[in-house]
Amino acid sequence: MTLDLSPSITAATEAGIDAAAAAGVRVRELRELTELDEVYRLYDSIWRPDPSNPPVTTELLRALTKAGNYVGGAYDGDELIGACVGFFSAPAEVSMHSHVAGVSGSARGRNVGFALKLHQRAWALRRGVSSISWTFDPLIRRNAYFNVAKLAAQPTEYLTNFYGDMRDGINSGDDTDRLLVRWQLDAPAVEAAAARQAVVADVGLMPEARVALACGADGWPAVAGPAGDGVVLVAVPPDVEGLRRTDPGAAKAWRAALREVLGGLLADGARVSGFDRAGWYVVEQKGL
Repeated sequence: MTLDLSPSITAATEAGIDAAAAAGVRVRELRELTELDEVYRLYDSIWRPDPSNPPVTTELLRALTKAGNYVGGAYDGDELIGACVGFFSAPAEVSMHSHVAGVSGSARGRNVGFALKLHQRAWALRRGVSSISWTFDPLIRRNAYFNVAKLAAQPTEYLTNFYGDMRDGINSGDDTDRLLVRWQLDAPAVEAAAARQAVVADVGLMPEARVALACGADGWPAVAGPAGDGVVLVAVPPDVEGLRRTDPGAAKAWRAALREVLGGLLADGARVSGFDRAGWYVVEQKGL
């Protein structure tokens, strides 16, 4: 395969190298069987799945890489602390789906995930791929901020209970609703995000925005009724993973409320235009 070495590809590659250096890791493509087994074991330590339902297996990773798909790893010295796996979509779409990415809990807060995504972006652009899609749990605030604000990925669809019962240490006991996002790799917003110049939403500068879903004083969701016209704000709880352990009823109520409000808005043609660090999706109604 001929790799594109245009200035934009060079810039993407350099952005990935800079992000890895800032995170204190080396990020590289993984192909060897021993490396792929490291990925399997890392994911096993993160998700703690039922043995019959792992996120990936070493054999699957081997097949994916043999077929030319993406597996990238982030190393701190000799230790693998983060990995990302993606595969190509239908040929006519010139796109990829990033199936699973994870970073060791001990490395959280170092921007290792950001370095991995920029490495994946440069890898994809060199192969003529124009977009990457993936899913994430829309209730997890840090993931929403990372995907929508820091990477400038665009949510396109709300998927109800997409994976069914995942039977692992993170998702077990909850419906697996997901937001599908599309990362348009050459979009100006994405290029700015890769250069660490992302524009983060600030609801304090949106006095006319209506609140469609808020976090009540008791930590439970408070649906405000019909969103009306204009820009609307949709809240997520500070720590839904903690709620699943301490107050499962509240966690389930948040799942139902977000499905109703955010899922309903997207189904009606609205678009998520940003995410405020304080925990708000900024949603623009159709026609704005």
